[in-house]
Amino acid sequence: MYEWFISLRYLRAKHKHGFISLISFISVAGITVGVIALIVVLAVYSGFTEGLRDQILGINSHIVVQQPGGSMRNYELVRDQILAVEDVEGATPYLYAQTLLSSSSGGNGVVLRGIDPPTAENVISLSEQMIEGSIDNLLNKNDDNIPNIILGKNLAQDLRVHIGGKVRLISPSGPLTPMGIIPKIKTCRVSGIFESGMFEYDSSLAYMAVGDVQQFLESGDIVHGIEVLIDRKKINKADEVAAAIVAALGPGFIAKDWMSMNQNLFAAFKLEKIGMFICLTLIILVAALNIISALIMVVMEKGKDIAILKSMGATSASIMRIFFLQGAIIALTGTTLGVLGGLGLCELLSRYKFIELPSNVYPMTTLPIKVLPGDIVIVAVSAVLITLLATLYPSWKASQVQPAEVLS
Repeated sequence: MYEWFISLRYLRAKHKHGFISLISFISVAGITVGVIALIVVLAVYSGFTEGLRDQILGINSHIVVQQPGGSMRNYELVRDQILAVEDVEGATPYLYAQTLLSSSSGGNGVVLRGIDPPTAENVISLSEQMIEGSIDNLLNKNDDNIPNIILGKNLAQDLRVHIGGKVRLISPSGPLTPMGIIPKIKTCRVSGIFESGMFEYDSSLAYMAVGDVQQFLESGDIVHGIEVLIDRKKINKADEVAAAIVAALGPGFIAKDWMSMNQNLFAAFKLEKIGMFICLTLIILVAALNIISALIMVVMEKGKDIAILKSMGATSASIMRIFFLQGAIIALTGTTLGVLGGLGLCELLSRYKFIELPSNVYPMTTLPIKVLPGDIVIVAVSAVLITLLATLYPSWKASQVQPAEVLS
């Protein structure tokens, strides 16, 4: 195809027409930079979403089963029924309470979470997050019969306590006396410290054995619900598994999956990702405008060449194809370099962790990177389509050149 030969010749302009080659180079560079920026930003957003999801699921379960009254008495039987549901891999009872936690150095409001260590180990990732002590220590009591407690790293630092130190649990819902309500106070021993990577959890969450929490709250043998772990391959279909659990338990039970409980958060991430994609696509659009100007200048410069080609028998379609191929070469070159550069930069950011994030602001300490093949395809296709559309008008303009007018 002679169209390819002429397109390549026009891209390599002579020295006196070097300005056209410079514009072509700038167009390629603009597309490359735009594609790199899009790939890196989308990878960061995907990394944030996945990292946040993993950390949320490290503290919380995939599905939470509750009863409308807020408490569940026959939870062992319910747990056995849940374990019989397909794709369910673990289930454990839990108990929540809002309390105060104090030490000799100060106090803080905390969320007290009662867990059953033998079954919780297969449902939540607390064992993997322990930096001191063990989750099994919650069941081990000394001769003084003081219950054990596990604190978040930041909470332990605020209270200035370490393993073996003692803290006091204070509940405002104590017995009513002539002097008013007397808060309940219980001394606990710190048996472990965990770090989830999320400041909100590490500074306000404490774990105790579910029996110790029941005794502290004087609630009797009840729990607030059952946390469920499902097959990791079905994590994005947790709503279907939750529906199956409700069907197995019958009426009177509610099952909430992790997607519905964090729906607003992940919807905001998705919206921001789409917004950033649209904004950064403008970089590619600017490069496409450069392609239009470069091709129009080539058409004006090569008017006599086009007229000669037409007089020799070249059709308008062939002339249009010459300039369309010229723009396509610029588009494919810029997109290819951009994809390679974006993947390379993502690999560097992922491997060497150049950028550190403050842990009290973000839920992770380094910039997360997650390259999704679908994002790469969308970016590459969008870049090529935008630049190819930009070549249509100059190509059509070149095909309308009349040899009689130019050569007269």
